[in-house]
Amino acid sequence: MEKGSPVPVVITYYQDKSFTFVMKTAPVSYFLKKAANLTSGSKEPGKVKAGTVSRDKVREIATAKMKDLNANDVEAAMRMVEGSARSMGLEVVG
Repeated sequence: MEKGSPVPVVITYYQDKSFTFVMKTAPVSYFLKKAANLTSGSKEPGKVKAGTVSRDKVREIATAKMKDLNANDVEAAMRMVEGSARSMGLEVVG
């Protein structure tokens, strides 16, 4: 985890005034924007391409997000990340 990256946290508060919190990894969109060197995705994802991202970077992101994604293997996680990339207007190359 690097300084300045968004960190989703799930806080559970119980009736006995105790609590637990679980820190998750940064969102996939954050990693994709960083990999494509963008500040935001496409305004029209199906029509206008915002940039490109390599399959190697997609694999890196999928590996980093494995514990938070509902995927059995890295290939399934990669397909999820590729879907997020498409919805942001990014083209996966390589």
